[in-house]
Amino acid sequence: MRKLICVAVAGLLLASAFTGGADARPGYLKAFKSKYTKVAENNKLTCATCHPAKSKKVRNDYGKALGKSVAKNEKDAKKIGEALDKAGKEKNAKGETFQSLLDAGKLPGTKE
Repeated sequence: MRKLICVAVAGLLLASAFTGGADARPGYLKAFKSKYTKVAENNKLTCATCHPAKSKKVRNDYGKALGKSVAKNEKDAKKIGEALDKAGKEKNAKGETFQSLLDAGKLPGTKE
């Protein structure tokens, strides 16, 4: 019985080592909410602001613009803020800057 428990525990440890953990980046959403309060008042902000699909590898146009401006898994709030500024200067497919949409209290990304 003791051997069985040891084997089960070892198997669970081994399995957990090979599975990917959650890759949440709540600092991005927190920075977005504090920077764009008008957008936060008008919309329910979630990870779907940048990731419209269930898979977090899928990004909308704003998420792609932000991804070009910030290092993966950045935790420094100042750098995240700078990346939000850079992403705001980029334009969507309609030729509107993301910043103009944000200033109007609208979500910047598409649903794609």
